[in-house]
Amino acid sequence: MAAIRHHIAFRSFRWAIIWVAVIVISISAGFGGFLASIAPKASDAGVLLSPINSKVPLTLFETGLYADPATLTVDPQHIAFAPQYPLWSDGAEKHRWISLPPGDAIDTSDPDVWDFPVGTRLWKEFSFDHQKVETRYMERLADGLWLFAAYAWSDDGKDARLAPDMGLKNAHSLAGGASHAIPGVYDCRACHLSGPVPVLGFSERQLGSKDMAGLFKNNPEAPALDVLGARGVFDSLDARHLTANLTDASTLEREALGYLHGNCGHCHNRYGPLAKLGFDLRGSATDPYSGPIETTLGQPLKFPPPGLVPGTIARIAPGHPDRSAIPQRMASRSPMLQMPPLGTALVDAEAVELINRWIAETEVVSVHAQHHVGEEE
Repeated sequence: MAAIRHHIAFRSFRWAIIWVAVIVISISAGFGGFLASIAPKASDAGVLLSPINSKVPLTLFETGLYADPATLTVDPQHIAFAPQYPLWSDGAEKHRWISLPPGDAIDTSDPDVWDFPVGTRLWKEFSFDHQKVETRYMERLADGLWLFAAYAWSDDGKDARLAPDMGLKNAHSLAGGASHAIPGVYDCRACHLSGPVPVLGFSERQLGSKDMAGLFKNNPEAPALDVLGARGVFDSLDARHLTANLTDASTLEREALGYLHGNCGHCHNRYGPLAKLGFDLRGSATDPYSGPIETTLGQPLKFPPPGLVPGTIARIAPGHPDRSAIPQRMASRSPMLQMPPLGTALVDAEAVELINRWIAETEVVSVHAQHHVGEEE
């Protein structure tokens, strides 16, 4: 386990360096959408296939998602799931499945670092306007590493073929002249290998417990930990983790920090190459709020990017969303400011409003915030 973590950490660091270099080049070149601009177009699909790993199936059907590809019937042995805090992807409708090898289970002895058995497979299907656009695929290989691939659906929805390594731009038209781009393999690795576990949406924090009233509003039918445990998904799971960990956080605070966990924590965490920033939005399954609160509220900006509103002094300035960098960057699609830096072309306006409302009310709803404000004063 330690050797695997070390290997993952090394790979995470290497890919993070590559990704940071790409971002720096993009910004210094002064043009946005660098990755999208150099990616092939959707019309090129099928002629630019050059998979980095020869083990990558060339079609989605070869990955085993469907029991009957002709009718697109998903294999009933696969488990459909949905995270509490989904990643914003320009409003795409998503469906997810996980498959474990027969007789194997997930090692959950570390609630923050689940260890998935070799042969684990995951799929995430993206649709816009009820039209399938892409399906992303992960598989843990025999050497312990993860395979990443994305498949672009044909216009008639009958076939999905491997997207080029560099991704596929203009895969679907969005509002305001924007377009959805299918990520390249390097994009997948940049996000999935920047934390302790490459699987991002299937975790103790994301699956949660059904008694966390209000937190399953996005996916009311999603199976919770106890349901999955009954199906033998986990080798063991501490019974204490099957109950809600509500601490003293308000519903608003849980929703706000949950959103940041699902959309920012895969890069901004205490494990990956950005850990030195001291900016932990991933939090812990056993204490999901302390880390994000302590590393954001009142914390000064270490490397303020150009374009922030004058007077912006902190990642989050309690009581002052207009002086807080996080919501400003969420609300921007300028390449100098945009967060997350890839995977989305449209602003999640509802989320920006949520974060702003939480910041505005932080002083009164958060015991942690009150503590910090008191310290600063």
